[in-house]
Amino acid sequence: MISRFQTILFAVLLLASAIMGVALWQLREHAHQRLLAGEDSAPTQAPAIAPSQQATLLVARDADNSLLAQVQSLPLPQDPGAQARVILGKLLDLYAAPDAAHPVPGGANSIAQVFLLPAQATNSAAAEKDSPTGPQLAVVNLTGAFVATHPSGLETEDLTLLSICATLHANLPRVTQVRFLVDGQTRATLAGHADLTRTYLTAGSVPHP
Repeated sequence: MISRFQTILFAVLLLASAIMGVALWQLREHAHQRLLAGEDSAPTQAPAIAPSQQATLLVARDADNSLLAQVQSLPLPQDPGAQARVILGKLLDLYAAPDAAHPVPGGANSIAQVFLLPAQATNSAAAEKDSPTGPQLAVVNLTGAFVATHPSGLETEDLTLLSICATLHANLPRVTQVRFLVDGQTRATLAGHADLTRTYLTAGSVPHP
């Protein structure tokens, strides 16, 4: 026979189970309502993209070892470092195209980051080093995949680096120096020839008409 104690215990457990079931059902309904409210308040339009602006790309040409200026309309963010990454990404997209005059695989994803820092001061520019309008050093962080697939040869490697430097200076005139990293680390050369340990000056990288 079932004792009175067991009967009372069973009744208490049954009541507790019923209360827990009701509480769980209410929590589920509240979560469902919050989800529906979140869906109703979600924007129905896509967020606005950055406005298009004109950017000048100095595109390398293997045929005559030259840089040719091309004006492109690109959606550019406000941050200068982000702008530089977008512009250089478009430059490398041109090199990755099937009919490229300077074929280099990789495209825009080959630019991991671009950092803008105060340039190293010289005797004539020491006073401008910390100025908000002073010269800047651009640190271009390339991906290891880009470097691993870049064609080897002094001229083709130099053209890639010079076109990057010239494009940076054409769009961000304060950039007077450029350093290159690969996956965040210093690397000796781009593909066996062009020196990646040096600081490149942008003043002589832009061709004059």
